Amino acid sequence: MLRSDESSPVTPEHAERHDADGDPLDFLTDRVDAARGSLPRALALAGELGTAVPLPGSGRTALTWQLLTTLAAADLTVARVVEPHLDALAILDQAGMGSPAGPAGLPAGTWGVFAAEAPGVALTASEGPDGTWTLTGVKPWCSLADHLDAAIVTAHVREGKRRAFAVDLRADGVIPEPAGAWISHGLAAVTSCSVRFEDAAAVPVGDADWYLTRDGFAWGGIGVAACWFGGALGIARTLVEASRHRAPDQIALLHLGRVDAALHGIRTALAAAADAVDDGRAGGQEGALLAARVRSLSFDGAERVLEAAAHALGPAPLAFDERHAARVADLHLYLRQHHAERDDASLGRRVLEASEQGGAAW
Repeated sequence: MLRSDESSPVTPEHAERHDADGDPLDFLTDRVDAARGSLPRALALAGELGTAVPLPGSGRTALTWQLLTTLAAADLTVARVVEPHLDALAILDQAGMGSPAGPAGLPAGTWGVFAAEAPGVALTASEGPDGTWTLTGVKPWCSLADHLDAAIVTAHVREGKRRAFAVDLRADGVIPEPAGAWISHGLAAVTSCSVRFEDAAAVPVGDADWYLTRDGFAWGGIGVAACWFGGALGIARTLVEASRHRAPDQIALLHLGRVDAALHGIRTALAAAADAVDDGRAGGQEGALLAARVRSLSFDGAERVLEAAAHALGPAPLAFDERHAARVADLHLYLRQHHAERDDASLGRRVLEASEQGGAAW
C-alpha cells in the first residue's frame, strides 16, 4: 500500500464525490500523478480502489465507469492496471464469492483476468477424486502475471466448454514465461506474457461456460470501453489546449467539431448503458447487444480523436510532448482489444438475430 506520508487511503466516501459539473472523482488526479511511472504504486491504487468502488449492477454503475474514464484520461497505464482488478472483483461477486479477502485460500492482493485464447496453446482444467481442481497447459496474453497476486483464469473443461477459476499466481505450478519479447511503446509497463500451469491448484468460479454467459461479461466489456473513452478525452484535451494558443482556422475547427460530436456520443451511450444495467435492462442478449454497441461507439470515437489530433497537431507533440506521445501510443495499443471490423460484423449479427426474434432493431 502507499505510505501514509504520500497520500491517504481511498475510501467509499471518496468514490461518491462529484464536483458541481458532475465531473467524477476529481480527487483521483493527484493519486494518478503519484502512480504514474511506478507500477507498484499503480497496483497499490488498484488495491485501494477495489475496496471503495461500487460494482456494476449495484445501482451506481455510472460512478464505476466514470472512475475508469477519469483514470484513463489522466493516465491509460494506471487505468489498464485498475480495470482488470475491478473486473475480477466483480466476477467473484457475481459468482457469490465476493469478499475483501477473495475466495478462501487465495490472496487478498491485486487481481487480473486471463481469458484470452491463441492458436497452438491451450489450458485445461481437471477435477481430482477429492473434488479439487488443477490447471495444466499454457495461457497466453496474461498481463502483469509476474506482478499480480491472483487472477481469474479461463480453462477448457469437458465437452469443449470453458470454465473460470481463481488462481494464486504465486503458488507452485504457476510459471510466468519471460516477457523479454514485449517491445511495445504503448502501455510499456503493462507487460503481457504467457503463463505455464503445471498441475496448479485452482478454485472454480461459476459453472462451465458461466463466465461467458453471465450478464457481467457484457458489463465488463463496457468498462473497457469507458477506459477507451478516457484515453480519447486525454488526447482531445491536448487538441483543445493547442487551439487556445493559436487561432484555429476552418480545418482546425472542423477537427474540434468532429471530436466533440464523437465524445458526446460516447458519453451519452455510457450513461444510458449504466442506467440500463442498474434498471435490469442489460441482461442476456439485450446486454450483449448493448455492450457491442457501446464498445463500437467508443472504439470508433477514440479512433476519430486519434486521427483528428494527428491531422490537427502535426508531428511536434508526438516528438516533443512526452505525455501526449505516450497517450497516443497507449491508446493505439489498448484499442486493439477491439477486433475492429470483426466486432462490427458480430454486432450486425446480433442486430439481425434480435430483429428475427421480433425485436425492433432501431
